[in-house]
Amino acid sequence: MSKEFRKLLQKVGSGNHTGENLTRHEAATATKMMLLGEATPAQIGAFLIAHRIKRPTGEELSGMLDAYAELGPELQPISSSRPVIVLGIPYDGRTRTAPISPVTALLLASCGQPLVMHGGDRLPTKYGLPLVEIWQGLGVDWTQLSLEKTQSVFEKTGIGFVYQPRHFPLTNSIWEYRDQLGKRPPFATMELIWCPYSGDVHVISGFVHPPTEMMFQEAHSLRGVTKFTTVKGLEGSCDLPRDRTAIIGLGLPSKPMERLLLVPREYGFTSNNVGLGTKEELLTGIQSLLGGEPSELMQTALWNGGFYLFCSGICSDMQEAITKAQELLTSGAVAKKLEEICQVVIS
Repeated sequence: MSKEFRKLLQKVGSGNHTGENLTRHEAATATKMMLLGEATPAQIGAFLIAHRIKRPTGEELSGMLDAYAELGPELQPISSSRPVIVLGIPYDGRTRTAPISPVTALLLASCGQPLVMHGGDRLPTKYGLPLVEIWQGLGVDWTQLSLEKTQSVFEKTGIGFVYQPRHFPLTNSIWEYRDQLGKRPPFATMELIWCPYSGDVHVISGFVHPPTEMMFQEAHSLRGVTKFTTVKGLEGSCDLPRDRTAIIGLGLPSKPMERLLLVPREYGFTSNNVGLGTKEELLTGIQSLLGGEPSELMQTALWNGGFYLFCSGICSDMQEAITKAQELLTSGAVAKKLEEICQVVIS
């Protein structure tokens, strides 16, 4: 048993009246001790569930991110006139709505906006469809690439994917605890703003609960992240919904977060999210839209592609951005970017 970890566990697990938040340094220490196996299994399980019940603070998230920065992988800076976008999406995947973010990534990269994604396999607690399986179905298998090869693909194509099971294996044991506990611990919140890129960055994170935004803002401020965006997206992802107003936070740590509300029908979109059927059906739909064929999934791609072209500064307003997204998809430019990545990955 680690006596040092026991003290940290006592702080977060002592209840409403006597419990305390961890300092940034303490949160970093606790995270490292769990990842390195210096705490016992009983201590780790107790900490994860106690921390979930207490709820993390922005300062604690910043400490957890410090530990990830010290122990984990980072893609190195590339030459780019724009900050690299890092998308933070729940690692346990999607079960209800069709993911569109791989198409969004291809669309952005096709016009010079580099982007990094990160994640793993089918993971607890949802065991939903993960991004790596969609990429595999499109011909890009990020799971087999070393970090060095991923860096090369990123430099050549503008898209990189940090595959946590291979590139950050210290985290693998934590997933066993998540499965046994049956609940997402604060690690799941922290992963949404983890940034495995060391250069100029724009962190875009999905979220579900409004208080999460404030935690993100505090953590970013403490860690010196100067550009970030939050999206109340589908199933906590960065995919904009079509069945409701898209709620977006535009933030700089030194200023109050600005709110952007986007109503799909004001831009000609119907209020229908595309449901997630089988993986094969999704991949067929993606291949069709990459070929320029109209569909409900194409409408989702235009809604999201338009927003991200606007958000990244490539287009000056949403209507211009939606038109640009349609041109990129129907002209074959996005499909060509996918072919380029496929070739670079196998070369």
